[in-house]
Amino acid sequence: MVVSDHSPSPPELKTGPYESAWGGIASLELGLSAMATIHPNLADLAKWMSEAPAKLAGLNRKGRIAPGYDADLVLFDPDAIWTVDPEKLHQRHKITPYAGRELRGRVRAAYLHGEKIYDDGEFAAAPRGYVLKR
Repeated sequence: MVVSDHSPSPPELKTGPYESAWGGIASLELGLSAMATIHPNLADLAKWMSEAPAKLAGLNRKGRIAPGYDADLVLFDPDAIWTVDPEKLHQRHKITPYAGRELRGRVRAAYLHGEKIYDDGEFAAAPRGYVLKR
């Protein structure tokens, strides 16, 4: 399984001694492309990054494309090759270890319960997420 703790912080908290610097990286929006760069089998990635984490968390309506499951989907272009430009990222803090790296594959659209919330760089007008409970 592949998961992220998505640990964003201001760059100034990532300096100083290793023991006191804020750990983790803000890379949630790069995760699928980073994984596709090193392992291009989309069936494996769907299992590792969606089905297995949903099962571990006990989210019975998440992680699969099947009747009775939420229509939470991404449209992914596995052939897109692109270079990470931190200034074009949507995350609050633009620091990333992927800056300047070439990645394979790109999310083109995202759907939450069947409703498009992201369309090739543009987000829906207002956040539509909610707290998941088992």
